[in-house]
Amino acid sequence: MRATVLIPAAGVGRRMGGSISKQYLELAGKPILAHTLALFENHPQIENIYLLVPPDDISYCQQQIIDRYGFSKVKRIVAGGAERQDSVRNGLDTLAEDGLAQPHRPILIHDGARPLFDGKRLSTLIDIVCQTGACIIGVPVKDTIKEVENNKITGSPDRSRLWQAQTPQGFHYQLIREAFDQAADDGFTATDDASLVERLGHPVQILEGDYRNIKLTTPEDILIAAALLGGST
Repeated sequence: MRATVLIPAAGVGRRMGGSISKQYLELAGKPILAHTLALFENHPQIENIYLLVPPDDISYCQQQIIDRYGFSKVKRIVAGGAERQDSVRNGLDTLAEDGLAQPHRPILIHDGARPLFDGKRLSTLIDIVCQTGACIIGVPVKDTIKEVENNKITGSPDRSRLWQAQTPQGFHYQLIREAFDQAADDGFTATDDASLVERLGHPVQILEGDYRNIKLTTPEDILIAAALLGGST
């Protein structure tokens, strides 16, 4: 089955510094966001892409990203909200407007600032989503994790049970829609989409990804990504 992708890229990236939003910074000769979109543009099981950006960036993205690099699968550029969760909710609303709200349609949600995801895992991810309703990409943590309060360690969780959540995260449309609606009713905000589904009591599978799939948040991340791509910033 073919999937629809929502790409939230409405953040301003304050930790990156500078006056340019992080998704437009250059990485190996192209904007970060162009690298991310290419991951899905080039995959045969991706039917269409919805890009979620700040309202003032819609025209820029159309001209400098979509048109410039020829991304034909981007169906719409949607105005994002104040928070990531608001942006994704706007995207889900737009899917309904466009007649793409079939209950079991696989919806993938991927951070615009994760340009190094290995697209070879997409087919497996989509298959698991179709079978179970919910699956995310993640990797086992490498470091020992400490729970801290007031600069004092309060606990050391068993590392063998800890994974680092990444994106894409995939869900049946009806399930992720219900999860977002319930979160809105409860005034609940999460840092990833799977957390909203977990609140419903629905099991979420995890598919092991790789450690290259970093989210570009600080200037150091750009240097690391450039090295992984074998190029320069």
